[in-house]
Amino acid sequence: MPEEREPEQSEQRSEQQSEQPSGPQSEPGSEQPEETPVDSPTGWVAAHIRRYDRSGGKEGAKWYGLDTLLLTTRGRKSGKLRRTAVIYGRDGDNVVVVGSNGGKPEHPLWYLNLVASPEAHVQIGEEHLDVRARTATAEEKPDLWKLMTGLFPQYKSYQKKTTREIPVVILEPVEP
Repeated sequence: MPEEREPEQSEQRSEQQSEQPSGPQSEPGSEQPEETPVDSPTGWVAAHIRRYDRSGGKEGAKWYGLDTLLLTTRGRKSGKLRRTAVIYGRDGDNVVVVGSNGGKPEHPLWYLNLVASPEAHVQIGEEHLDVRARTATAEEKPDLWKLMTGLFPQYKSYQKKTTREIPVVILEPVEP
């Protein structure tokens, strides 16, 4: 699924107004009182997340035949939990995602959040996992890029559209 688009100016203003952390924050997946994530503001992504979430993962785990997960990150500016839906692949026990942002010049916001705070949470169908994210190394990326472009060939055209290197992200499961 094409990644989250860049927010419109009105959305950016709204996000900037809420960028100050409010009170104590917990890491995604921690045992502290549950914090409700802020879902992607992109209309069709938000609808996909709602369907996925409301069904407990029974619906929405596939998007046009592609495996999708819900990724919850900690906002690097706001400190709030942020949730989006992305296509994923598997490499052994690890989950692999691509920060394509549809080939736009900027990285997707979820990727920037993971760089700032790599602890995250994923929901894959009905399964929930705490993960630690890292960008694939130069040695790892070719095989993982081949895996992910095999699942979603559009990533290749996204890379051609942009001068930035589209990151491949490895989500490694961690013990709760």
